[in-house]
Amino acid sequence: MIAVIQEIFGHLGEPTSPPRLRPARGPPLWEMQDSGSGVIDPQAQPAPEYEFDQRVAW
Repeated sequence: MIAVIQEIFGHLGEPTSPPRLRPARGPPLWEMQDSGSGVIDPQAQPAPEYEFDQRVAW
């Protein structure tokens, strides 16, 4: 069964062996602890310039 799968992958040009194991990475930058109060939050969004009226008018 494994030989059939390897033949299919080989025909498609895909690798037939698993990728090499690598050491673990550190946490993403957005999950790191704050290093001070001067840190800018990259996901913070500015306040809108106007207040959006969310009432439904039928």
